[in-house]
Amino acid sequence: MSTAITMIELQSILPLIVLTLLIVFLMLVLAFKRSHGLTAGLTVAGLLFTLLSIPLATAVGEQNMSLLSVDRYGMFFTVLLLGVSLASTLLSWEYLRHRSGRNEEFYLLLLLATLGALVLSFANHVVSLLLGMELLGVSLYAMISYPDKGKLPLEAAIKYLVLSGCASAMLLFGFALLYAALGSLSFVGIGERLVTAPDNHVLVLAGTALVLTGIGFKLSVVPFHMWTPDVYQGAPLPVTGFLATVSKGAIFAALLRLFLEAQLHQFNTLLIALSVLAVASMLVGNLLALQQQNIKRLLSYSSIAHFGYLLITLVAGGVLGGSDFAVEAASYYVVAYVVTTLAAFAVISVLSSDGEDERQWVSDLTGLFWRRPLLAALLTLALLSLAGIPLTAGFIGKLYVFASGIEGALWILLGALVIGSAIGIYYYLRVIYVMTLQEDNATSVVVIPWLGEVVALSLVILVVWLGILPQPLMAYIGKLF
Repeated sequence: MSTAITMIELQSILPLIVLTLLIVFLMLVLAFKRSHGLTAGLTVAGLLFTLLSIPLATAVGEQNMSLLSVDRYGMFFTVLLLGVSLASTLLSWEYLRHRSGRNEEFYLLLLLATLGALVLSFANHVVSLLLGMELLGVSLYAMISYPDKGKLPLEAAIKYLVLSGCASAMLLFGFALLYAALGSLSFVGIGERLVTAPDNHVLVLAGTALVLTGIGFKLSVVPFHMWTPDVYQGAPLPVTGFLATVSKGAIFAALLRLFLEAQLHQFNTLLIALSVLAVASMLVGNLLALQQQNIKRLLSYSSIAHFGYLLITLVAGGVLGGSDFAVEAASYYVVAYVVTTLAAFAVISVLSSDGEDERQWVSDLTGLFWRRPLLAALLTLALLSLAGIPLTAGFIGKLYVFASGIEGALWILLGALVIGSAIGIYYYLRVIYVMTLQEDNATSVVVIPWLGEVVALSLVILVVWLGILPQPLMAYIGKLF
């Protein structure tokens, strides 16, 4: 009997096993033959094979293990994260193939980071949570420093290494204090013990503050956001897109599961703290984005604001006693944010795939509507979605968040959302306006990589489709909880 149960559990985590075997196989290939195209091709094939293994994993039903919960929720985020990693791989190949250096190990790091993200989507225990975060974070340290030439990537990697290490230490120390006070490390156990713990328990208060600080850094919400613009600017464009989507999406998925399984909606002090972080992130993120002339820094501050919007759903769920609607709103918004943000970075990455220099300044987009109308249209749709304009995924996502806020009567948070969104429309439209300007000096037409265009076009089509026909995804998300 025990063997059958073990085999069922192994089958349920088949995507993790397949991705791990792919990483080992890729290591062996690199030991005997170095080829950028071969490595990228094997990475794409392996990610596709991992996606194909998901139906086999779900065939055995939901499995609740000591460290992992393999359920519909985890599989939903697994599909999302694998799809984004696949798109990032294609964009990285286009970006790196025109740049000097040995780039084969980059794909190994990308797969390791993806594996960490998948562990986070299934984590139901502090051990698996920390394991996933560190596997993701350590891989990102090296990815950010690609290519090895230039000061900005190395500077960004060092900043992320130091600050992320401090955040991980605080997170680990915080959970250690919670374990000392509660005697449990599982999400469910933490929730059960917290209910009976005294409100003024010093270890609980200190541990919660440290955990909130560590997770706040990983999500780059205010006031733990200082690293974000520098790291986004210094990292290569495909890595910036990966960091903004896969990394943050996986960490929020883990946070949402922790919030649900530990039933953290019962604690008003925590909800007040999340409300303060949400308001600060929405206002500060959008206000600082107004001053940016660098597209990567602009999108970094934009991401801070978007995770402020996401925190509204957690607070709404808490006020409503764990409302399924608020959780559905959070899940839909994560999908809309991830797809839209990656689409924006995909267009900028395509524009920077023909040489060593990146086109990361707003002024570099001058006249793009006249030089590359397709890419300009794709970037416009992505920015409009980030601004929350109708007929895009971003609009439906914000509508979902707004509805959950109304249901929870969170008027202060909704006011900050409206003000932040109004500010956001200005700086998104400013980028679109620059693309419509005529260039003073006509430049020669650059051959744009077709594969990157296909990825960007596919992502924008998905953004529009989710904005026009959101019901299928809404219905599927509704079945997860």
